[in-house]
Amino acid sequence: MPEPTTSTTAGPGTPRLRAPANRVSRRALGYWALGAAMFWALVTIVQVVILLTADGTPAALPYTFAATAVLATAHLLVMPRWRYAVHRWEVTEDAVFTRTGWVRQQWRIAPISRLQTVDVSRDPFQQLFGLAKVTITTASAAGPLHIHPLDREVAQELIDQLARTTPAQLGDAT
Repeated sequence: MPEPTTSTTAGPGTPRLRAPANRVSRRALGYWALGAAMFWALVTIVQVVILLTADGTPAALPYTFAATAVLATAHLLVMPRWRYAVHRWEVTEDAVFTRTGWVRQQWRIAPISRLQTVDVSRDPFQQLFGLAKVTITTASAAGPLHIHPLDREVAQELIDQLARTTPAQLGDAT
């Protein structure tokens, strides 16, 4: 994975943008695959409904079924592994680092002194896989940082760490 060529260094002591050290949960592979499978199942159901309700078989339908099968297979095989390779996070005493995405990747850094709120959420599928999403709101126009999917226990440890670290930082998070 290539390192970014830009830096957020504004002066001495300011954290630099770099590759975060921690991976998300290994269970993210199944979570992402399930989400993709549900999407492709919906696409297939729409095609079946068209097949059952159309007068005669639409000429393009066999091709759309074949394209759906090829795309779904490729998506289910590639996307979870690729995202797992990209998604990373790290918290130091100075900053929170994140890297997310798979087609469009995003690298983010937030100084601890700029953190405003830290939230944990778990949608039904995350609960099924024992995962959680940590959202860190900052004093930034770029919006919150998201670290997910994490093991539920890791998410709790992260929140505890940020709760201990944030008050020790000088600044008003604005």
